[in-house]
Amino acid sequence: MSLEISISSRAELDMTQQYRWYLEHADADVAERYLLAVHATIQILADKPDLGRLRHFTAPELAHIRSLQLRRPFDQHLLFYRDGTSLFIERVIHGARDLPRRLIEEPEG
Repeated sequence: MSLEISISSRAELDMTQQYRWYLEHADADVAERYLLAVHATIQILADKPDLGRLRHFTAPELAHIRSLQLRRPFDQHLLFYRDGTSLFIERVIHGARDLPRRLIEEPEG
């Protein structure tokens, strides 16, 4: 049975900003495939929430957070989430960023 899915406003903003970046630097097809990859990853996690890696950051507000890479060719992006009785999508950010800092701060824009 799939978990109920909730997406934070920060994750929504992350996805919107990345979508716009792909529109500007690639094309609409790439931007749409990015969103499809995000949503496919979310659906997989709703069925198998333990699939993602449990992260161990020192900040207490990041306790129990997990991550999973998006599918190729967007696998440089990580989807951060928490699970329990539902699946809560926290952020979707590039894995080469300063993750502990970026996970806590508000998205730019």
